[in-house]
Amino acid sequence: MFQRPLIFGIVNITPDSFSDGGRYFAADAAIGHAKQLVEEGADVIDLGPASSNPDAVPVPAEEEIRRLAPVMEALSGEGIAISVDSFRPETQAYALVHGAQWLNDIRGFAEPSFYPTLARAEAKLVLMHSIQRDGNADRRGTPEGDIVEQICAFFSERLQALEAAGVGRERIVLDPGMGFFLGPRPETSFEVLSRIGEIEARFGLPVFISVSRKSFLRAVTGRAPGEAGAATLAAELLAVRGGARIIRTHEPRPLADALAVAARFDTPADG
Repeated sequence: MFQRPLIFGIVNITPDSFSDGGRYFAADAAIGHAKQLVEEGADVIDLGPASSNPDAVPVPAEEEIRRLAPVMEALSGEGIAISVDSFRPETQAYALVHGAQWLNDIRGFAEPSFYPTLARAEAKLVLMHSIQRDGNADRRGTPEGDIVEQICAFFSERLQALEAAGVGRERIVLDPGMGFFLGPRPETSFEVLSRIGEIEARFGLPVFISVSRKSFLRAVTGRAPGEAGAATLAAELLAVRGGARIIRTHEPRPLADALAVAARFDTPADG
């Protein structure tokens, strides 16, 4: 039976995003774009106060918070669901106090000292795997062996630690990582995409997928980030078919339209 995934709309409040070149760095631009994404079908707005691509410059928590503050205030005031994409505990703490319903952490919540705060909160947690483990993506090679087994081993360890600290398992969704977070070879990301069902079955938790405009799609199509819409949509639909329950995307409208069509195949014929 077809199940529509939750759609996260991406808003990068950064000057150095690989995908949109700082178009939404100014607070007013970020707020306006977030509202547009909601109109186009996003259920949650994922605010990124720092880029995580291999060429990005690290941003301290104080600057992340400065970027987030006016945008979160405006969106929360309109009842828009917010996710904050940061691995810094100080930024995550700010986000929790200021109404974030989700925390999205590329390091997979690597700071045990912050777990008591997470346990007291109600926000849902996107637990992401990356081969880097610490900080932004880079161009290191994928470790030898079965990548999905490595992903699952990471999830098992981190879930055990979070649950032992009092974080409810039902609050957690699993992101296996994509693109450079899995390594430079496109084949690795495609393999993981094809095996989403194994991850969901192993843990009984929703799988979160973010392939929008990623390097592995551009590598096989030869497209620039702004020209990768068709490749992105194809990969997103394959992810949903494979069992993904949440899709993070730059363009909610084509995904929402495609999902509406896909849902018709599960609708009984009239009469």
